Amino acid sequence: MKAAVYYETGKPDVFKYEDVPDPAGGPWDIVIEIKAISIEGGDVLNRAGGPMPAVPHIVGYDAAGVISQVGPKVRNRQVGQRVTTLSPFGSHAEKRAVGAITSWLIPDKVSFEEAACVPVTFGTAHECLFEFGHLQTGETVLIQAGAGGVGLAAIQLAKRAGARVLATASSNERLERLKEYGLDEGINYAEKDLVTEVRRMTNNQGVDLVVDGVGGEVLQKSIEAARHRGRVITFGQAGRGFRRVDVGGLAMGDKTLTGVFLGAEIATDRVQKIINQLLEDIAAGQIRVPIARKFPLSQAAEAHAYIESRQAVGRVLLIP
Repeated sequence: MKAAVYYETGKPDVFKYEDVPDPAGGPWDIVIEIKAISIEGGDVLNRAGGPMPAVPHIVGYDAAGVISQVGPKVRNRQVGQRVTTLSPFGSHAEKRAVGAITSWLIPDKVSFEEAACVPVTFGTAHECLFEFGHLQTGETVLIQAGAGGVGLAAIQLAKRAGARVLATASSNERLERLKEYGLDEGINYAEKDLVTEVRRMTNNQGVDLVVDGVGGEVLQKSIEAARHRGRVITFGQAGRGFRRVDVGGLAMGDKTLTGVFLGAEIATDRVQKIINQLLEDIAAGQIRVPIARKFPLSQAAEAHAYIESRQAVGRVLLIP
């Protein structure tokens, strides 16, 4: 099969499009022929400097496709079924082997492209908002990096839950585009101070909940932007600003800071049901999957570079 691989981490140009052996699935695995790959934020970070379990390495969390092989221990999947899958790596290829437990059947009305974006993107947004963020109707939530995949998912899910939704982005144009997904007010972080703007928008109170996948200096501002007894959720380091955060402001405001990693509970019945329900919600038209651009798998380097240019509003896909 063909795959986008690299022999060392670094800039997007480390990718090489090569022939590699087909994956060999284990007894609890399925093998799929990949139809669509959602490039996740973690994929970009891993390519830039993450772990390499093998050389050459195939990066990537999320991919959707058709089952071509089922392990002898698997009882709930069949050859020919359409599934979306999640695994620590292996998505940037024509085929992948993945545990059947981290695969979900795709409803008839959902495309491969839409389904590929669901497990990490929408699953993470749901966890941050509800399981750990405890978002309630009528509360105000601030979503950092609102134009990203998790950001756009969180905007939709929060608005559907009856929250007032604030979000940040790098330009007024991108913020304007977020309004069709439920954004109430936006903050252009390239031009205005985040904390000052949040205070202005909340009668100097701060927000009830912040969802932050940027980290570093932005996470510090997220803590400051939360109100008394506010909750801050951190789920990533997309900003690559690996600075230490001063948590002293948490105690002074009776605030909480919680880390969320979807993979820690991905195999639980609770999360399995949530991802299945999100797929059904997309099929019913209740939430949308914004797709910014599609690239051929052979152009993985160009696709990663486009993501890093911060032009995208929504997910960037690779198509084998």
